[in-house]
Amino acid sequence: MKTQSLSKVTENPLFNEARRFAMVVLSACIMAININSFIHAGNLLPGGFSGITLLVQQIGHEFWGINIPYTLVNLLLNAGPVAISFKFIGKKFTGYSCLMLVLSSVLTDILPGFQVTDDILLVCVFGGIIHAFAISLCLHADSTSGGTDFIAIFFSEKYGVDTFGYIFAGNVIILLIAGNLFGWREALYSIIFQFTSTQMLHMLYKRYQKQTLFIITEKPQEVYEGIRDITNHDATLFKGIGCYRKRECNMLYSVVGSDEIHRVLTRIREIDGMAFVNIMKTEQVTGRFYKRPND
Repeated sequence: MKTQSLSKVTENPLFNEARRFAMVVLSACIMAININSFIHAGNLLPGGFSGITLLVQQIGHEFWGINIPYTLVNLLLNAGPVAISFKFIGKKFTGYSCLMLVLSSVLTDILPGFQVTDDILLVCVFGGIIHAFAISLCLHADSTSGGTDFIAIFFSEKYGVDTFGYIFAGNVIILLIAGNLFGWREALYSIIFQFTSTQMLHMLYKRYQKQTLFIITEKPQEVYEGIRDITNHDATLFKGIGCYRKRECNMLYSVVGSDEIHRVLTRIREIDGMAFVNIMKTEQVTGRFYKRPND
């Protein structure tokens, strides 16, 4: 009875919206604190539009002697990506992303900073981990932290590829520009920060990563129905001959999201404990592949 009650609560639209809102607010707070402590302590650039904003602030301070508000620059840079997101990704998705963008920008301007450690390598590693956690929390709430995340998700939705690695390459270019302007020490440490953040994000958020399943089973229809119920993906059944037993066998072929793989494997084991499953990483999928809507 308790499990059924909990299930009803989690399926309630108001509960889901409240959870989504809370995750976005928490993500914004974590990101702002991380910028004002770890990132500022190491004089790092986090990459993306946040990094460009900090770079513009640094240029204004060093060359023109003016303090440019973080919120102003960050919101101006994100105007274009917000319009693209609203048109192509989803209205609610864009709305929560704008909440994240505005709240994190304002909190970055008003929250006080504090120095956790003066060891810049520790700042890079742990700052990158916290940065990735804040972004992944935001992504799990079906929103983004803005900027290049909008671009990454747009290409992931449109072309079915994981583009966060390409975003990392673009961030390196920003850091190279900063290195030429302000010195290479902080720029090179910022690359360590960005690499740590990107790798952690790959571990924490797997929606746009895909896995191919080859399943040898004596219950192909039941296994297929289990995959379909969990992921809404289809499967293809191949008939073959097992070389050891010389008997006809069934092989199901399906592609699912990496974030779905654990639940799928659990269901397969529940249906057929003797099933043989081969899992392969899939780089790209073209054709009709179901994508869970962001809204």
